[in-house]
Amino acid sequence: MHKHATAQKIGSPAMPAKQARHFDEQEHKLLAIWAADCAEHVLTFFEGMYPEDDRPRKAIEAVRAWERGDLPMVDARKAAFAAHAAARTASNAAAQAAARAAGHAAATAHVVDHARHAAAYAVKAAEINNSASAESDWQVQRLPERLRTVLFPTSRH
Repeated sequence: MHKHATAQKIGSPAMPAKQARHFDEQEHKLLAIWAADCAEHVLTFFEGMYPEDDRPRKAIEAVRAWERGDLPMVDARKAAFAAHAAARTASNAAAQAAARAAGHAAATAHVVDHARHAAAYAVKAAEINNSASAESDWQVQRLPERLRTVLFPTSRH
């Protein structure tokens, strides 16, 4: 697959297939950066518990480098796998969710639907720390308005 996909599709149980949408390269990159922002926003839950493990941070850096055209998609994908491995080694639930958010953010370079999962895991990390609603609101406000109804079809934001 080319490092800059020209079209991606989001479809999940939250978004029925009939509402699935193809994204152009610019939208794909916007969603990748948004996913990185979501993951980075809760990364302290991981780094506070495991300061020596930089795999989730490296995954966030990887998707940002991919978006700039400085890193091939396959390398961002490898960083995603590493962040998920970090999640598997973490014993703290919020840290696990934060690492998974970073992994899904990096995986967005490969498949845009991972952006939604990065956001969901960020909310899960925040939920464990009793701040899920604030996290969700923070995420929606940072998502480009034209993409809000696509990712959050039932949201009132």
